[in-house]
Amino acid sequence: MFPTLFLSHGSPMTVITDTPGHRFLAGLAATMPRPKAILMASAHWLTMGPALSAPERNETIHDFGGFPSALYACRYPAPGAPELARRAAALLAAAGLPAAIDPARGLDHGAWVPLLLAWPEADIPVAQLAIQPRQGPAHHLAMGRALAPLAGEDVLVIGSGSFTHNLGRVRRGAVGVPDEPDVAAFAEWMDQALEQGRTEDLLAYRTRAPFAQEQHPTDEHLLPLYVALGAAGAGAKAERLHASADYGVLRMDAFAFHA
Repeated sequence: MFPTLFLSHGSPMTVITDTPGHRFLAGLAATMPRPKAILMASAHWLTMGPALSAPERNETIHDFGGFPSALYACRYPAPGAPELARRAAALLAAAGLPAAIDPARGLDHGAWVPLLLAWPEADIPVAQLAIQPRQGPAHHLAMGRALAPLAGEDVLVIGSGSFTHNLGRVRRGAVGVPDEPDVAAFAEWMDQALEQGRTEDLLAYRTRAPFAQEQHPTDEHLLPLYVALGAAGAGAKAERLHASADYGVLRMDAFAFHA
């Protein structure tokens, strides 16, 4: 049984900047078996209803602007995973969550930034799962739980987002500075809720976690966490794999969820 993962992908600069988050992602593949395929729920593919990507080969989407030219030269031409997309769609449909299949969608930076660092050879088939920002945490937990059988089929399910995500507070160039006190307080609350299995608190994090609104003015970057948590099955145990902060406000925490 593969664990499921939640990864904070951070800024696109993560891929070319030597930070603790960069180093963690670069060493990730060495800590686990090689998966047959990867299903990546990214905070940067937003749809009204569940959707899966199924190209034969993934194009690299540079869905950002104003960054160094080195980022636009990055490519991650991983094989697509149409069979995985159809399998995931069938699991979602069986749970009452019918999903569309997009035969052309490539990999946005929420997917390719962590994948390029962890599996730079780009030789593992990848399918993406869209998130629905209007649906909230419970919907995404349900999507994850519908996909739980994939962990027993050598598929690695990853939710890629950001443990905290308020771009209005980012201090450019502030790499390696301590995180702000409210950022740390929110991250500590979330970490304890995950490790203690407090699912109801997690689902209601916007009203129960300290400084939640400040850390996530909108919650699309935390929703992939609920997909990963659900995909590990009911009663999953959380293991924090990494904790750091970029620019004082973007937490790069990562978790594994074990059945």
